[in-house]
Amino acid sequence: MKLFQLILILLILSTSYPANASRDTNSYDGNIFPIYAGNGAIVPPQTTLEESLKNQRVSVLFFYLDDSSDSKAMAPVISGLDLIWRNNIDLIALTTDELQSDKSKSNQPNYYWNGLIPQTIILDSKGEVRFDMNGMVNIDDLNKIIGELKGIDISDSKFSVESFNEYNSIISEKK
Repeated sequence: MKLFQLILILLILSTSYPANASRDTNSYDGNIFPIYAGNGAIVPPQTTLEESLKNQRVSVLFFYLDDSSDSKAMAPVISGLDLIWRNNIDLIALTTDELQSDKSKSNQPNYYWNGLIPQTIILDSKGEVRFDMNGMVNIDDLNKIIGELKGIDISDSKFSVESFNEYNSIISEKK
């Protein structure tokens, strides 16, 4: 019996596979926000674009895919916006899988999506596009635009995204 248990344990240990999650690959590792940004509260969004526009709030739309290395790299920046502006903006992060074949009216997120990922869009309280960019975006650029829209001077603050391990990053203020 002990020999059988020993063989079974050795068999289990020899057939285990290492985790291959990586921020630099286009592999699906799960939801990118809890894995690469340490903030699973971003998805699903707390509000809809329609509600945000109705309430005349500044909205940040972020279109991404969980299996995109560029989206994984942007996750800490979007998470940083959530930490900095949490109660002052509506952050709406959406995977583009369900948007692929649907173009809708202007109060729906897919109206703004240009078909590329990641895409970051900032809408003012009137629903006008104030920023629209694909790829990596500097958090300071986003903060500057949001600060202007909210009437808050943030010219003294500079933030950076710093990796503290292979998977996670943090937002810190430069001094």
